[in-house]
Amino acid sequence: MSSETLVQQATTNPESNPFDANSFDAAVMSTYGRFPLALERGAGCQVWDTEGREYLDFVAGIATCTLGHAHPAMVEMVTRQIQKLHHVSNLYYIPEQGELAKWLVAHSCADRVFFCNSGAEANEGAIKLARKYAHTVLDIDNPIILTAQSSFHGRTLATITATGQPKYQKNFDPLVPGFYYVPYNDIAAVEAAISELDEGNYRVAAILVEPLQGEGGVRPGDVEYFQKLRQICDDTGILLIFDEVQVGMGRSGKLWGYEHLGVEPDVFTSAKGLGGGIPIGALMSKKFCDVFQPGEHASTFGGNPFACAVALTVCQTLEREGILANVVERGAQLRTGLQAIAAKYPDYIAEVRGWGLINGMELQADIQLTALDVVKAAMDEGLLLVPAGPKVVRFVPPLIVSEKDVENALQMVNKAMAAVTN
Repeated sequence: MSSETLVQQATTNPESNPFDANSFDAAVMSTYGRFPLALERGAGCQVWDTEGREYLDFVAGIATCTLGHAHPAMVEMVTRQIQKLHHVSNLYYIPEQGELAKWLVAHSCADRVFFCNSGAEANEGAIKLARKYAHTVLDIDNPIILTAQSSFHGRTLATITATGQPKYQKNFDPLVPGFYYVPYNDIAAVEAAISELDEGNYRVAAILVEPLQGEGGVRPGDVEYFQKLRQICDDTGILLIFDEVQVGMGRSGKLWGYEHLGVEPDVFTSAKGLGGGIPIGALMSKKFCDVFQPGEHASTFGGNPFACAVALTVCQTLEREGILANVVERGAQLRTGLQAIAAKYPDYIAEVRGWGLINGMELQADIQLTALDVVKAAMDEGLLLVPAGPKVVRFVPPLIVSEKDVENALQMVNKAMAAVTN
């Protein structure tokens, strides 16, 4: 269903709810630098704040609201499943979990799936799996996981350690041992790290990498780099693990980011878009490295009937409505428009890049203008965007975004750039 249709079905004059930011801040931990904006409802690619102002949402919960807001298929399934059964323990078989797992296996290179609640939790599971595989299969006493500089893998202690950005690690030491960082898209650095570590008391057991770095500035992986990574792992027995939390589930124009690279990972993770906004994560692996045994890994809420039923609806809707084709078309439209804006502001915009509907507009490094400045100016125009680092503006709308939505967004970006460069 199109974004415009959803908006037409939405209530045009909802009753506004008073919102008090001061009482909110008094009760909620200050873990976010929030914009002065309180959103209360949405339809398609539009959201409305508590004052009744409408915004075009090109954040989508940071690449999470796959089908936009209030999609009928999700509304119907949420209603039906909550009336049927929403949570039971994994001590029992959960049919909805099995159906979702079978869909994911049928539509990917994975053989097995473990369900959890978030991308960070999925990546934690991948780290645990890699370590057990290292000890029990590769016979490594001191396993190392290589990750990339500028990567992002989550906010738990192990996943911020895996994250190759020191700003996320500050004041949280001692960090989890067993990680080593190399530049992204640099195969020589990978080879040098493996050699250096093997000469010491450590051995590389796994390489954890994003097919496209999201938080690291929307940087796509090089095909040659990833193909050489796959060859290295094939030759050495090292596990190749892909973090598909942000780029997976159709956001790139293909169901999985690895499909752009001509290689298959041994293990990969998903979350964000998998549930369309309902919390769910998944750790997926090929059978040969599925080394977990009962009692070694678990998640209380992971794979419950409610989350799995909704996620399966998201998956089936992507397929039924041909949404991946829309992602390709609208992504091309968006990049073409952003490139035209970049040509208009060459002193301010360095590059436009991305796949499908995950795109970044990088600002020139030697100017004072920041991504946050552009995001704030766009918000004033009625467009919600999100930074990907200090110099990259990220565009991650719902995958149902329409041609008109993209056209409107580009007009707002043009106005925002005019405002910040004046």
